[in-house]
Amino acid sequence: MRLINWVRKADRRLVVPLAGFPGAQLTGSTIKQNEFNAELQYRTLYKLAEYAQPDALFMMMDLSVEANALGLPVRFPLAESASVEHHPVREIADLEQYKVIDPMGDCRVWVFLETMRRLARRVRMPKGAYVSGPFTLAGLLMGANQIAIDTIDRPDVVHAVVNYAERIIINYASALVDAGADMICILEPTACFLSPEAFRQFSGRSISQIVRHIDAMSILHICGNTTNLIADMAATGVQGLSIGPMVNLPEAAKRVPDDCVLMGNIDPVRVMAHGSPEDVRRAVRDLGEQMKAVENFVVATGCDLPPETPLENIVTLIDEARRLPRPERAADTPSAHAAGF
Repeated sequence: MRLINWVRKADRRLVVPLAGFPGAQLTGSTIKQNEFNAELQYRTLYKLAEYAQPDALFMMMDLSVEANALGLPVRFPLAESASVEHHPVREIADLEQYKVIDPMGDCRVWVFLETMRRLARRVRMPKGAYVSGPFTLAGLLMGANQIAIDTIDRPDVVHAVVNYAERIIINYASALVDAGADMICILEPTACFLSPEAFRQFSGRSISQIVRHIDAMSILHICGNTTNLIADMAATGVQGLSIGPMVNLPEAAKRVPDDCVLMGNIDPVRVMAHGSPEDVRRAVRDLGEQMKAVENFVVATGCDLPPETPLENIVTLIDEARRLPRPERAADTPSAHAAGF
């Protein structure tokens, strides 16, 4: 099923908070424990789905999985997301050292694949997984500052590393789909500083190739103010865009085709993590009013929720979003309820 078809079949606004980490509150576990243990991450996400009843459930967001599988050193704090500590690629020849590795045999890759397999057996709602974007994985290999400089000074090196990253991501995304993922969200935060032309050259082309190999609903997420990139993000062929809180969502809706779903963009920190339930209600109502005429829209958080986000706020987001009116269509199709837990 295409993402837009899922949205159109629902008889109300769909709501999909990007909430994996806060579920650790329900199992009394740490982020690090969930990143290394498939049974625990499955149990954490299952309890979160049971507790909050979202319209789709995403796994924990971890941008280090592919880089770690290639052997890059990664720091694993107990209560925060992992981070890559060293970026060893400087020349094209440096990629040779990674060709001896099959990332699909990595233990942490297995954890995320096994988590998805367990979710697929028990959870009926659509299930989503994350993969790194090609420019972002290339940036983890080269370093964000270095890859930014090299897009100008050594574009041939950047292209080579991005193309290598593309192949890794295709294999991982395909394995996640085989494990049961209905949605694949491509995380490309390092592309936030690219101009539209540079985005098309160093990121967009590879994302288009990845999307062609994904037999699932595809979503692209880039952090920050991506207003100048919205049209080019949609042009990659993804079925949906996950939009951050710095973007004017009604204006973004004017720049994408009607069959590209916009997801967003409740502030994950200011509103969800640090706000009260009333702040959440107000933000959802305001956004719903702004987007009331936009059919291709799903209420979501603008990025992954911090671990400390109050669970009450997540439930409030979901409940309030479900009270929003569904936009009327001139030629409405028969509706059906969104898949449930």
